[in-house]
Amino acid sequence: MSLDTNASRSRANGWWETIKIVIQALAIAMVVRVFFYQPFNIPSGSMKETLLVGDYLFVSKLSYGYSRYSFPLGLDLFQGRIFASQPERGDVVVFKLPRDNSTDYIKRVIGLPGDEIAVRGGILFINGEEVKRKPAGTFQTYEDGGVVENIPRYEETLPNGVTYAVLDAEPNGPFDNVGPYKVPEGHYFMMGDNRDNSTDSRALWGVGYVPFENLIGRAEIIFFSAAVDDPNAFHLLSPWTWPFDIRWSRFFHVVR
Repeated sequence: MSLDTNASRSRANGWWETIKIVIQALAIAMVVRVFFYQPFNIPSGSMKETLLVGDYLFVSKLSYGYSRYSFPLGLDLFQGRIFASQPERGDVVVFKLPRDNSTDYIKRVIGLPGDEIAVRGGILFINGEEVKRKPAGTFQTYEDGGVVENIPRYEETLPNGVTYAVLDAEPNGPFDNVGPYKVPEGHYFMMGDNRDNSTDSRALWGVGYVPFENLIGRAEIIFFSAAVDDPNAFHLLSPWTWPFDIRWSRFFHVVR
């Protein structure tokens, strides 16, 4: 056998081994994505300041078990959930929008099945009890046209002790005096942290009560973030500036 033949076989074996490694890696990535952690990106500011436009995060599908919406294309393989675990008040959750069962939304769980939720003067009430809220400075954000706005920021603490920041951009906004809402069994009441710029369960015509089956998973960690909502920061046509347009401080930031 000639040296050329041996060399050709070695190259062929090398290519085949590389192909097998790539296929195995893709298979592992697919299994992780379908059953364990799925990446999502944030396209709107409804969850500021917790989540910003341009954040990329991993969502744990293990958190609440699996429903038909946990899998690609929403294949109707079974009804309800398997390995089910209930979300906790304060969880940040990705879910399928009830009115079309295809659009992905991300909000915070505020109301559990059987709860009564109301908002009075911008203050949240759960089962008739006022949710503690205290001023916590301002949050600088960019609105339409690239105008900088400093929005009042508050720390809100739910009855189970979960604390997070909410924004109140518009005193006496359209969602500042709504309810009461009675959360049906098997459903959850979701709200965005950017209270005056979030279409959520307060809008019964838009989101309404979210069925348990529609939950995809709990937001866990931000793995990448680009300042796409800051017109002075991100320059799509200037790739040499991209390292400076990335929000490095948000990498591996745990979602709370």
